[in-house]
Amino acid sequence: MLFDLYGDYIFCDGAMGTVLQKNGLNPGDRPDIMNITAPEVVERVHRMYVDAGSNIIYSNTFGANAGSLSETGYSPEEIIDSGIKIAKRAGGSTAKVALDIGPTGLLLEPMGDLEFGMAYELFKQQAAAGEKAGADLAAIETMSDIAELKAAVTAVTENTNLPVLATMTFDKTGRTYLGCTPEDFAETAELLGADAVGINCSLEPAEMFSTVERIALTTNLPLVIKPNAGLPDGTTGVYSIDPDEFARQMLQLVEIARTASAAKPTPPGQVFRHKMILGGCCGTTPDYIRALRKVF
Repeated sequence: MLFDLYGDYIFCDGAMGTVLQKNGLNPGDRPDIMNITAPEVVERVHRMYVDAGSNIIYSNTFGANAGSLSETGYSPEEIIDSGIKIAKRAGGSTAKVALDIGPTGLLLEPMGDLEFGMAYELFKQQAAAGEKAGADLAAIETMSDIAELKAAVTAVTENTNLPVLATMTFDKTGRTYLGCTPEDFAETAELLGADAVGINCSLEPAEMFSTVERIALTTNLPLVIKPNAGLPDGTTGVYSIDPDEFARQMLQLVEIARTASAAKPTPPGQVFRHKMILGGCCGTTPDYIRALRKVF
């Protein structure tokens, strides 16, 4: 298993889009197109995360599905092949590369018009392209709809040999935008064959305490935790939590998950410990990953 290469803590990267915005990405432009138009910039961002201590870096392919790319002139295969190869160059022998797969951008039936089978085909195309390009694993992230998560995880596990990280985005109530609970998510993702489960985006670490605890109590799989750096200021765009505060809150969050781990039934004399896959989402930078490495 890929995760056995590391100890209790595995470090992912932080945000890609918000860092690219500071490196030439114009407001409203697609980050993934830069895999073609500015590969050296994307590679530089990946290298910054590798230098900061990331064991896993996510490819710049979050929205690279056939539906969202239909009017760009690029195919998923082009964007993903370039994105994975850029990340592999940056990671070298130091970091593994995850094919980043985000939501389709459309609502599945019955909330919307996208059929489950069509969502499956979109994700299947991404997964096949990522594996062909040399991805080490797949990271399905920022999902709100459990049906869309099912389509994505199933598409990857049925059509590739890539290990799967699966994360959804929860609000302060402990539910996703479309009402999925942490327990339903963790149980479903594990049943479908995900290799690690967790939470990303939307909230700062301190706002994830209860949700992560509930996931930790539901599954023995490794936990993926990638919070935001708080919220951006409406005028300056600066996020509300600095790297040191982010790391401090993450330490508290992991302690809560560890307590939940210790509460699980185990054979006499043994203590269960979740493996933790830690990183950041919107607003985080390589400095946030350095801060995480320091406190852990």
